[in-house]
Amino acid sequence: MTDAVAHSGTPEGMIDFQCAPGSHRHWKLIVSGDTAELIMDVDENATLFAGYQLKLNSYDLGVDIELSDLLQRLRFEHPAVKVVVLKSGKDRVFCAGANIRMLAGATHAHKVNFCKFTNETRNGMEDSSEASGQKFLCVIRGTAAGGGYELALACDRILLADDANTTVSLPELPLLAVLPGTGGLTRVTDKRKVRRDRADAFCTLEEGIKGRRAVEWRLVDRIAPQSRLDSEAAAMTRELAALSSRPSGETGIAWTPIARSFDGDTIRYSALKVEIDREGRRATLTIDGPGEAPPTTAEAIKSLGAAFYPLRLARELDDAILHLRTNEPALGTLVFRSQGDPALAMACDAALEANRDHWLVREIIANWKRVMKRIDVTSRSLVALVEPGSCFAGSLAEIVFAADRAYMLDGSLKGDNRPPATLTLSPMNFGDYPMSNGLTRLATRFLGEPESLTAAKARIDEPLDAATAETQGLVTFAFDEIDWSDEVRIFLEERASFSADALTAMEANLRFAGPETMETRIFGRLTAWQNWVFQRPNAVGPEGALRRYGTGVKGRFDPDRV
Repeated sequence: MTDAVAHSGTPEGMIDFQCAPGSHRHWKLIVSGDTAELIMDVDENATLFAGYQLKLNSYDLGVDIELSDLLQRLRFEHPAVKVVVLKSGKDRVFCAGANIRMLAGATHAHKVNFCKFTNETRNGMEDSSEASGQKFLCVIRGTAAGGGYELALACDRILLADDANTTVSLPELPLLAVLPGTGGLTRVTDKRKVRRDRADAFCTLEEGIKGRRAVEWRLVDRIAPQSRLDSEAAAMTRELAALSSRPSGETGIAWTPIARSFDGDTIRYSALKVEIDREGRRATLTIDGPGEAPPTTAEAIKSLGAAFYPLRLARELDDAILHLRTNEPALGTLVFRSQGDPALAMACDAALEANRDHWLVREIIANWKRVMKRIDVTSRSLVALVEPGSCFAGSLAEIVFAADRAYMLDGSLKGDNRPPATLTLSPMNFGDYPMSNGLTRLATRFLGEPESLTAAKARIDEPLDAATAETQGLVTFAFDEIDWSDEVRIFLEERASFSADALTAMEANLRFAGPETMETRIFGRLTAWQNWVFQRPNAVGPEGALRRYGTGVKGRFDPDRV
């Protein structure tokens, strides 16, 4: 493992999604006033696994983990940065995309999780532009192939050097018998509005497209000769800065390390505990609600920084989900529980609402939105158990609405003196945390029942008991003490008995009702097809293109359309 993703205290061989400050080996960040340069300069020997080198600025998951970390630091540590200029630190190449040797040797599960994480990172760049006003300019000097061009496509603007060496391409189909795995096909047509016939031609050209044709086809925004590339980049940076809503002169907060410890099959965070049941093939994530009333002013929230409860929990939950996805593939079900005072959880929402115009609070809300989206697209069965003493209220209730099923205990358990379970809605459940389909989870849930959504809005701030929550459609089932244990046990045992493949497909189909967006196409249509293509002999068989790439021998393809 690379130093960038290996930290003390983690089990040996685990892929870690945390980066210590200053540990980045593949990226350089230079901040100057309202502009930051994010320079991709991959250390070809700092690979996540053995058996390949990251030549030509190609990347593996470790490179993208660093990128994700730096993007978060730009949001929270550098609020005054209005424009991020993405460029290469190497001559004659921008980025060759995902490393082919890594893809050829990786397990199928790793390839799929790798593509999912890179998609989330690039979607995060677009969310930073839309939700935070931090704009992105990509300056391409040299080859931008495959995932390299997909990285550029996630930016607001693309500037291309006009010379004989610089091209953009998506050569996965002709070279590797796979698809661009990070939204390239969708962003070309949906974001950059490239004509379908031109996109077809572009995606079958190994050599790519350069110069004026790249601008004419809308593959890039502008071109400039090498002699004027820097001055044109500066002009485009100023144009983007004028569109930014980021504050001038503000100082950020420290993006401190996440407190985390491993004890056998238990992972402990400050506000979250993960317990792994290998025999039952599930993990239980128990959220501890806030322990005290939150600060009420933006200045006081900023003084807490990363320790502010909503931000702290979001980071811990994000880390846990990524860990379970990548390092625990046999765990098919994630069980969400909570414990604490719902009133304190609602107070946190009130603090966020009252200060939403402050840059830091805006970032905290946007970060929770991204974490919830990460949960949505996680290929695990999700179940929420709303029990006595739980604190699923306001933003924390989003987890209940993200679950495939939600069970709520009606009344109390014998010998349990905790208060009966309640579920409380806040205004933030009705707009601040849209899913990839552009709708809130409640709007998606009540797609065919708009009157139910209206009725739910009328119950904001009201602690709802189990019977009311079930009647309102906010939970799937409410059971009393007599049936609770058996019903939950039967569900968990049943889920573990089903085909993991079929469950993944079913859940992905059911979670995103409603309108299709560029984001749902990337995570739905593209991910499904890429998942399938990565298992086909034409790509990964002994004579497949991925296996034979670089050998001088072309892959042999089964011509049957299936």
